[in-house]
Amino acid sequence: MRSHSENFNLRKPAANQRLWHLDPKITFLNHGSFGACPKAVLDHQNELRIHLEREPVAFMVRELEPLLDKARASLAKFVGARPKDLVFVRNATSGVNAVLRSLTFSAGDEILVTDHEYNACRNVVDFVAERSGARVVIAKIPFPVSTEDQIIQPIINAVTPRTRLALVDHVTSQTAIVMPLQRIVHELESRNVPVLVDAAHAPGMVPLNLTKLGASYYTGNCHKWICAPKGAALLHVREDRQHEIRPTVISHGANSPRKDRSRFQIEFGWTGTWDPTAMLSVPAALGFIGGLQPGGWAEVMRHNRTLALAGRKILCDALEIQPPCPDSMIGSIASIPISDGKTTKPPKTPLYLDPLQEWLFMKSNIEVPIIPWPAPPKRLLRISAQLYNSLPQYERLANALKNCL
Repeated sequence: MRSHSENFNLRKPAANQRLWHLDPKITFLNHGSFGACPKAVLDHQNELRIHLEREPVAFMVRELEPLLDKARASLAKFVGARPKDLVFVRNATSGVNAVLRSLTFSAGDEILVTDHEYNACRNVVDFVAERSGARVVIAKIPFPVSTEDQIIQPIINAVTPRTRLALVDHVTSQTAIVMPLQRIVHELESRNVPVLVDAAHAPGMVPLNLTKLGASYYTGNCHKWICAPKGAALLHVREDRQHEIRPTVISHGANSPRKDRSRFQIEFGWTGTWDPTAMLSVPAALGFIGGLQPGGWAEVMRHNRTLALAGRKILCDALEIQPPCPDSMIGSIASIPISDGKTTKPPKTPLYLDPLQEWLFMKSNIEVPIIPWPAPPKRLLRISAQLYNSLPQYERLANALKNCL
């Protein structure tokens, strides 16, 4: 019997592309970097902005908190969490900062990370460690990788009596591995090592049940795979840990006498004047994207994963390389090693702009990231798969690569 996912028509040009503002002249295979927000969701956000500006005081003072509560409840249901355990932050990096900069570390304490951690979040770890005298311990995970144990065992082996926190990805940014997170969290939390999950890519890519997962801290973006506007992300903190965690911007909530909600909710609920419409648009994004497939979000995730796997196969076949990880470790992004670059210089921007990435964009109108990993001149090519993509786009990329690699 054919599985449901095998019935997707991946070759047909994506009719859904018209639902986004994406340039039709560009083969856009980099949803993973910043996402892309559909027209209808942007229209919803714009209506909220106009409503805000009609009477800013009424909106910010009288209306905002219940609107945020409603949006948070919708997001909590989607990620399998209790609303009271979840707050909005602007992006996953902000969530990582909030946790790491709230915790207290002492000289000799250890913070555990993997060598696949996203650079921005690794920088937060280094900042906190340098300030406190803590030591950063790096668990080295192979790539290519064949089994879950090759990921889990190095992490467990790096734990010592001095380990105070572990920062692990749910989906690695550079190598695009869906980590065996449930096993990792169980192994570490059972050893009294709190886990902070950097889940920048996970919401909307993989099914979530944060209450069941049981990690101490979990932060993920809504602007990527949920397709909400930029500036919306979640931070989930287990109830027993919430008294420790404060926003990176301390504001009115710090001395609020209110007793009707937790300090955690009060402080994160107001960190100064900002545009909250991205966060308030999360329910619209959940409803819109989930409505694009008959089976809802479960089918959206299956479709994108199926397309990512098919796109990866096209590229691996064209470049005559083996897939660097099992299909079971792939979500909606996939990375493959390619030939070394011609320089060992660091990239000019945090977003890489490898000469090959620029060549593909300028000569072939293909937007796809070339990632220096683990360090120049070694490189990875990472593709994304979203409802507006189709197989001919990956074939176009494969043909372009064959002409230049």
